[in-house]
Amino acid sequence: MEFFIDRELPVPLRTQLHGLIEYGIACGELMPGETLPSVRELAEKIGVAPMTVSQVYADLKVAGLIDARPGSGTFVTDSRQARLAGRNDTANLHRQIDQLIDESHTLGIRATELVSMISSRIFYRDSIGPRLRIVMVGLFPEATASYARFIAARLGRGVTVEPLTISAIERETNAKARANSADLAITFANRHREVAGLLPNTKVVSISFTPAEETRMSLASLDSLASIAVVSRFPDFLPIMKSGVQRFAPHVTEITAATLETPGLDALLARASVLIHASGAEDAIALAPAGIQTIEYRHAPDTADIERVIVPIIRAAGVPQPQAEVPAVLQPAPQPIIQS
Repeated sequence: MEFFIDRELPVPLRTQLHGLIEYGIACGELMPGETLPSVRELAEKIGVAPMTVSQVYADLKVAGLIDARPGSGTFVTDSRQARLAGRNDTANLHRQIDQLIDESHTLGIRATELVSMISSRIFYRDSIGPRLRIVMVGLFPEATASYARFIAARLGRGVTVEPLTISAIERETNAKARANSADLAITFANRHREVAGLLPNTKVVSISFTPAEETRMSLASLDSLASIAVVSRFPDFLPIMKSGVQRFAPHVTEITAATLETPGLDALLARASVLIHASGAEDAIALAPAGIQTIEYRHAPDTADIERVIVPIIRAAGVPQPQAEVPAVLQPAPQPIIQS
């Protein structure tokens, strides 16, 4: 992975470096076990103080994303084996049954009616074969829904994939209950610890995300004379986003970047002919001049990670897998085009 700092951005260097490494891990550019540069080496490479790199490494280590071994250096951690541990024990199942009973009482459902409902559901599930409930846990509803559709299409009829946002799980009792009763939760690497803390009864795994095909195509088709404004809601995502725009639109030279909180954002947008915004930064559209071209910078689940991380879990549960390739129409829908 290429390490870089953009001093033109209105984002502190420490925040940029932290976001660069964190999103590199989340998007699969930094693989588990990969060795990171030493503090001094990285500081010299990107032109920052060694203390800045040391502080970023310390923060990432606390988050469980990297670790250090004396004499071996600093490396990206691999906690997949722990996250793919055995299924929930009987005590967890008992707690889920108790929650179901309490909810049925709240709804005025009598015990005999609940037993009948469960029996009917068991008969139905047995008739269709093994079926897993998966939740895709993201940040923004629309983007998370597209990830869920994409993953469901890859995995076939043996699973259901429900999109849920972290904020919904935190705020809504029903959303949290549904997520905690799922067989599996999928999220981003940099959000794994947070989601695992919210869902103690559910196995949580993380996969990588790559820029969506629609995003790449939209960037590649831009006019070389375009003046691009890149806007993100989160400061630590801005360097990654700008770098992605430069990668897929190398023919465009005029690129400025800002967050929603950047002073004078409306003036910056007034000078641009194209607005590229991250998911969650749609407010920038209202500040932009009428008629400006807008593109949402969106990611899609990495199909290789779906096969490597999720499919083995489903196979172990006895769920049959589809043989056909995913039709193009089932890719995340092209829209005024993420952020993870």
